[in-house]
Amino acid sequence: MLPSLFTSTVTRLTPRLPVLIFAASWTACLTLTVALASFSPEVAFVSAISSSSSCGSEASIRVLADVPGDILCLPAQLFSKSKIDFIVPPVFAAVVVAGSACLVRAMGLWEADEAQ
Repeated sequence: MLPSLFTSTVTRLTPRLPVLIFAASWTACLTLTVALASFSPEVAFVSAISSSSSCGSEASIRVLADVPGDILCLPAQLFSKSKIDFIVPPVFAAVVVAGSACLVRAMGLWEADEAQ
């Protein structure tokens, strides 16, 4: 039973192999885009407030200001996790995926498929 299931599955998927490869490659591109867009701001923030800062005490965290080279040291107890920290990253990732899908759609990658 298992060999016949495998054979029928392969028989059905063989003609669609180029479309499956195309879909897999775009899925990989969208996943990479979301990963880069999600982790880049986090890496930048963590490197900006790293512990190798030039603040006077251990209980201070370095925060960069808008002006390059301007550093503000704030007490560490001002920074804590909040409930919104669990909501914002998935929403941001969903917006990036939707934007990527709209970009793919705008480029017309499936125009030939829709014409049929």
